[in-house]
Amino acid sequence: MNIVLIGMRGCGKSSVSRRLALCTKRNLFSSDALISYENQGEEISDIIEKSQGDWRVFRELEYLVIKKIVTQSDLIIDTGGGVVVDLDDEGGEIYSERKISLLKNNGLIFWLKGGIETLIRKTRGDVRRPPLSQNKSDEELMENRLPFYEAAADVIVDVEGKKRKEVAVEILQHIGKHPDFSNLDMFKL
Repeated sequence: MNIVLIGMRGCGKSSVSRRLALCTKRNLFSSDALISYENQGEEISDIIEKSQGDWRVFRELEYLVIKKIVTQSDLIIDTGGGVVVDLDDEGGEIYSERKISLLKNNGLIFWLKGGIETLIRKTRGDVRRPPLSQNKSDEELMENRLPFYEAAADVIVDVEGKKRKEVAVEILQHIGKHPDFSNLDMFKL
C-alpha cells in the first residue's frame, strides 16, 4: 500500500515526503516532477504558459502520470496541490473522482492541512508556481478546494505551526497502527 500526501501548495508535502521516504526505505514519486520529466524537463509554469493558462492540459498530464504511479506499491507519493481537482467545460474546478479513486485504490491518503493565509504567504512570489487561476484569487480558489481535500483524505494532519519533522512523525505514528502497514520497518527520524 502507498502513502499518499495531498494538500495545498506550501503545506510541506515535498519535504515531508522526502523524510518519510528515508524513514520507511520506500521510493518517493512526485507527480509534479514526473510530469516535468515526461515533458522534456519543462517546469509546470512553462507547461501552463504554453497552454495559455488552460489548466485542463496540465490536469490531463497529471491524471496520466498518476495512472502510471499507482501501478506500483509501497511508495511515498507526493502529489501536486491540485490533484483533487479537474476542470469542467467552463474551466471551473470540480472534484477529481478519477485521480482520487486511482490513489485510494492502493494508498492511504494524508491531507496536510494548513491555514490558507499562511500557505499563500509562504508561496507568494515563487516564480516556479504558476497562478492558479486567471479569474479568481488564490485565497478564493484554495477556499473552494477545502471540501475536495476533505473528501479525498483518509487522514487529516494539521501542519499549522508544526515543523516538517513533527508532521512526518505524526504520519509514521498513524501508519504504524494501520493494519496494511504492519510489515513496515521504520527508522528513527
